[in-house]
This record gives sequence, structure tokens and C-alpha cells, in this order.
Amino acid sequence: MNGNEGTELKLSSKAENILSQINSKTKLGDLRKLAKDIKKDHELAMELWSTGEFLPRQLAILIMDKKLLTEDLLNQLDQDMQIHPFNERNNLMDWLMANQLTKDKKKIALIESWENSPSALQRRVFWYYQGRLRWTGQTPPENTEYLLSALEAKIAQEEPEVQWAMNFTAGWIGVYDEKNRARCIKLGEKTGLYKDDKVSKGCTPNYLPEFITIEVNKRHDH
Repeated sequence: MNGNEGTELKLSSKAENILSQINSKTKLGDLRKLAKDIKKDHELAMELWSTGEFLPRQLAILIMDKKLLTEDLLNQLDQDMQIHPFNERNNLMDWLMANQLTKDKKKIALIESWENSPSALQRRVFWYYQGRLRWTGQTPPENTEYLLSALEAKIAQEEPEVQWAMNFTAGWIGVYDEKNRARCIKLGEKTGLYKDDKVSKGCTPNYLPEFITIEVNKRHDH
């Protein structure tokens, strides 16, 4: 920054052009279409990210080059997300996980190292990833016993964004792992998390005893 501090960020015409196509009516599907046209462009991604805006940042995540997502850069992106409101912040991190971090063995190893990260968003990714491995109904990794002990020890005092992902994991363990089902239901009863939440029609409640019962019945009805 040679003497230009305080002035607006100078973006390339390419970035300006993309930004002109994004507004409050832009939907995720539109961002995916844009990303498909752009393909991978890490430099452009970093420019879009630098705007600090939610939708451009979502698009940026889609066009990043996963090989260039070093641990330092991921820590920086995590820091940058802190300017966003709670839901947007979680959304960006989940989007980064789904579209970049789970696509690469090295990044998966990094996710698995985040269980005790000082960053709540990284801890959220650790748990959300474990939950997603089970949610698909595939044979899960052999760490279920360990995860359940960690859930019982930590969920009550975790940050809300991490609690949600931990609860998600406990829910899917309870659905697919019959021998641990009662333990997961008991965890929900003990913590009372999401017990009184209002749920939209057609959505499954997050309260574990209800969530597990409903999801298990769905699978038995087919």
C-alpha cells in the first residue's frame, strides 16, 4: 500500500465485472452458475473475498484453488469471517468445508486436527465433518466411541455454533448406530439442547430424542 491507505480497494476489471452481476436478489444457484463459467481462479477469489461482502465471499469459496489453501490462509479466512453476523459466518465456514476442504486428503487431515482448535469455527468444522460422514449412512470411521465420550464431556459448555455441529453428529450416530442410540437420546435429554425450538412444518426438530426417533422411523417405513 504505497501511501493509499484509507482509499478504496482497487479491484481488477474482471472482479468489478463479476461484482456487478451480484446483488441482493442473487441466489446460491446463480453463484454456482457464475462459478462454473469462471472455473478455478484463486487470484479472482481473493479479490472477491477482499470485498468483505457475504455473497461475493460465497462465490470466492467456489473458485478457490484448494491446493493454495494453506493452513495460514485458512486461519486468515477464519479471522475474516468474524466480521459477519452469526449465521453468515457459520454459512461461509460450512460452505468452505463442503466445497473445498472435504475435496482434498490433506485438508481432511487438517479438519481432523481441529477438534481442540482455539477457533470455534474450526471446531464446528471438525464436528460437522464427523456428522456428515455418518449422515450419508455409510460405514463410519471407527472413532464413534471416542466421539461420544467427547460429546458427553464437552457439548454443554461449547459455543453455540459448535454445539449445533456436535448435536448434528450425535443425532446421526443415534440414527444409524443402534447400539449407541439410547446413549445419544440420553445426551439430548441431559443437555436439553433445542428442546423448545419451534420447527417449521416438514422439518425434523434438532432436539435429539425427537430427531433420532423421527429419522429412525422414516428409515423403517421404507
